[in-house]
Amino acid sequence: MIEARRSRKKTRVTSLDIAHRAGVSQATVSRVLAGSPLVNAETRRRVELAVRELNYKVDRHASSLRTQRAGTLALLLFEDPTQDDSHINPFFLSMLGSITRACARHGHDLLVSFQQLSDDWHADYEDSMKADGLILLGYGDYLAYESKLARLVEQGTHFVRWGQVQPGQPGISIGCDNHAGGVLAGRHLLAQGRRRIAFLGDASTRFPEFFARYQGCDAALREAGAAMLPELQVDADSTEQAGADAANALLARGLPFDAVFAASDLIAIGAMHALKQAGLRIPEDVAVVGFDGTSMALYANPPLTTVVQDTSKAGELLVQALLQQVREQPAQSAMLQPTLAVRASSGG
Repeated sequence: MIEARRSRKKTRVTSLDIAHRAGVSQATVSRVLAGSPLVNAETRRRVELAVRELNYKVDRHASSLRTQRAGTLALLLFEDPTQDDSHINPFFLSMLGSITRACARHGHDLLVSFQQLSDDWHADYEDSMKADGLILLGYGDYLAYESKLARLVEQGTHFVRWGQVQPGQPGISIGCDNHAGGVLAGRHLLAQGRRRIAFLGDASTRFPEFFARYQGCDAALREAGAAMLPELQVDADSTEQAGADAANALLARGLPFDAVFAASDLIAIGAMHALKQAGLRIPEDVAVVGFDGTSMALYANPPLTTVVQDTSKAGELLVQALLQQVREQPAQSAMLQPTLAVRASSGG
């Protein structure tokens, strides 16, 4: 009799068996069984087919335990190259503070983890019950990590990312209207009489945030009968050293320019250093505008004109969108409107 009971126990089908058969995570199986609307139709079909094939019976007690929430959100910060040992873009430090405060207001703890884009950061936190969902912070090569975002969607992970909002993207994004920010920068520089505007930062679909800023500035110039010139664009990561290197590369081309629009404040600050080292006056010879609105911009020499992103509102919206998913409520991507802080670097 005892052996018979053991045999029955060994052959009992679990939700993990269903997950293996359907090729999804155990958390996704749980969502399908709970009737969650967040699981796509194809994934739901595979899970339901596996349930029928394995004659799975739901353990109501275990199910109720699985639906308990950790009361914790996980923030994954992607490491950036920096001048110090922090490996955190200062812009995201500001956002980290606003996210932490938003979590506290909603009664949740925050688990912070540092990741590299090459790591398997798309591992399922929810299966291990470490956190109810993920907030992803950091820029990088979008084409390199888009497949990982799609995997998160497929396995039913609750997540939200800070980044460019674009059609067909996997999951929910909260971001700045980078195109509108580029327009603000372009119109401001035009008002200062600048028309040959160099852009420092990647201007391709691999980096959609920077690309939208470039396109916005170009749109502003085209309104005035001008345009951004490809020969005045230099790729740069978001660091001071990359900004200085890009400015030096621009100067080496020997082409005239009267303004620099940098894709980030860090790039702009590095560029200003290189321009001054080359004997150029800011803003008399070259006007400079950055993007982000970091505190460093205010104390640059000269103080940096910059497109400001609302990190306080961003933190609240990121947490709100993630908790809506955790609570099985509809959540949507959203874009925040930037503003322009005019300072001495652009002559405004």
